[in-house]
Amino acid sequence: MTGFEIGIVSAVIMIALIYFGMHVPIALALTSFVSVWVMRGSFDIAAALLYESAAHTINEYIFGIVPLFVLMGFFVSAAGMGRDAYEIAHYLLSRVLGGLGIATVAANALFASVTGSSIASASVFTRVAVPEMERFGYRTRFAVGTVAGSAILGMLIPPSILLIFYAILTEQSVGDLFLAGIGPGLLLTLMFGVTIVLMARFTPNLVWSSGSELSHEDADLDRPTGEQILWKTVPLALLITLVFGGIYGGVFTAIEAGGMGAFAAFLIVLIRRRLTWKKLGEVLIDTGHITASLLFLIIAASMFSRMLGISGLPTQMGDLVMDSGLGYVALLLIYFAIILVLGTVIESISIMAIMVPIFLAALQPFGIDPVWFGIVTVIAVEIGLLTPPLGLSVFVVHATLSRRDVSLKDIFIGSAPLTLAMLFVLLLVVLLPQIAIGLL
Repeated sequence: MTGFEIGIVSAVIMIALIYFGMHVPIALALTSFVSVWVMRGSFDIAAALLYESAAHTINEYIFGIVPLFVLMGFFVSAAGMGRDAYEIAHYLLSRVLGGLGIATVAANALFASVTGSSIASASVFTRVAVPEMERFGYRTRFAVGTVAGSAILGMLIPPSILLIFYAILTEQSVGDLFLAGIGPGLLLTLMFGVTIVLMARFTPNLVWSSGSELSHEDADLDRPTGEQILWKTVPLALLITLVFGGIYGGVFTAIEAGGMGAFAAFLIVLIRRRLTWKKLGEVLIDTGHITASLLFLIIAASMFSRMLGISGLPTQMGDLVMDSGLGYVALLLIYFAIILVLGTVIESISIMAIMVPIFLAALQPFGIDPVWFGIVTVIAVEIGLLTPPLGLSVFVVHATLSRRDVSLKDIFIGSAPLTLAMLFVLLLVVLLPQIAIGLL
């Protein structure tokens, strides 16, 4: 067998192993190791591949960004800033038709800008927003669907863990990707809000429980004062300004901004007296778990990328695409379709680790911008977070809520309108790349 054939066979076997339940990093590393062994006929060369990926790939300064932003996200969550974001949005939008739904979206956007984690957003706003929306007469299915759908903003609005991972995987600038994520992130937030307003206007039975269509006008109950909202706004505003102002103003590198953000979030937790020794231990352990998982996946993805390079699969795929006359649009559609299919069983970062090395190389002859490609990839992968049967965001909401009267089916159906809005935004960013790269 040629290297090209071995590369294809290994990719098929790897995906099959994942579908049968093998952990993604193990499947990536195992198939890459065996493939190089077969191609080169030497166990020592395959072992050298493992050594290079493990010892050298993550032995770089840039990887310090991973634990710092993860740690900042946990401190922000511990400080109760998710609830703050929701109360700010609630205060400003509660009188708008469908206002609490829009407030949930806006609060998720605010929270995403200081955490970068969809899982954290889904967990926090399930506890904060769902009971509040139910209290004002919103249907439970609409409430949980809105939380699950808007939680994915954490993967696009910087600082996004997915954008950081893509930058590491493709050797692009983290700052450029953060900057490119702002336009599509704001557009997606706007489209979510428009979708909710349209639903409230034209399908009120899907938004409110029977007989409570006007209960949103009752939002003066337990309404915080302007002074209280101001004190909740200041820490969020300072943290956002510190991190992004530092990066885009040229004061900090992305890694230094992560460190400053983590330290500032730590100070906010201390000032609010929300951090016990037990909680600090939990935050550090959780940060270590997530960082170790991400780095293990990066090592496995590095092995896979090196194996593909040895096999010549990406280059030959690019040549085949050019020779076959398969157009740029057709190739993009194939790429998105595969991502959506994989999204039914595999989580986001793993999809990127598998698909990006293959298709980025295949699309290079068309002169695509790698930063733009990263943004459309993240949007497509985000849709997988709401796609049955896996739908990671849906599962997080379901597990956090832990109620027998709310099924996974309810959350999938409730989030469907926002999934359609995401598909529309993906189409816009594909057709109008300047939405993503206009600020670069």
